[in-house]
Amino acid sequence: MNIAKTIDHTLLKAEATDEQIRALCAEAKRYEFASACVNSCWVPLVSSLLQGSSVKTCSVVGFPLGACNTDAKVRETERAIADGAQEIDMVINIGWLKSNELSKVIDDIARVRAAATRPNILKVIIESAILTDKEIQTISEICVEQGADFVKTSTGMHTAGGAKVEHVKLVRRTIGTKALIKASGGIRTYADLAKLLESGASRIGCSAGVQIMREAPCQSVA
Repeated sequence: MNIAKTIDHTLLKAEATDEQIRALCAEAKRYEFASACVNSCWVPLVSSLLQGSSVKTCSVVGFPLGACNTDAKVRETERAIADGAQEIDMVINIGWLKSNELSKVIDDIARVRAAATRPNILKVIIESAILTDKEIQTISEICVEQGADFVKTSTGMHTAGGAKVEHVKLVRRTIGTKALIKASGGIRTYADLAKLLESGASRIGCSAGVQIMREAPCQSVA
């Protein structure tokens, strides 16, 4: 397995600077990660820096709360793609899910999917650490039904925590092979990554990609 191609090299801190974003892209190209994942304001810069490389430009949408209105998510998606994003990681409206307002949750994802026209990739962030097992199953099924390419565990920003092996396994049991899984949040070592890939994830979102590559057997780059 090409470990680098399982990693979305990520910088989503509010205080991220131009210099740090440029460094992120340089690292992403050097290690040939799957993507560089940033907030949407950085997409024009990132897409220009990654042009001609195998690394995709990934933008988060509705990040990190998912509580903005759907029109805002759709517009952010459209703008990110126009600016060069090829992958969109949207956050669901968690309050709607917990209120059992499932028609609103469905519409929210469906409209972003429509805006993220194929072959653009859509990953749907469910913030699994604050959901019950039943809620994880319900939202995972909705994600698949609405055409998500990936169910993504976490924003990495919530105090409840990020990716958990048991949640990745639960999502995999729920959706089978109908979509892929991205694990994110708190993944800092090669051992963390390996456990999550073994549990059913295909993509890993983290800011520790360089360190992970240095630890990875037969994958190291000095």
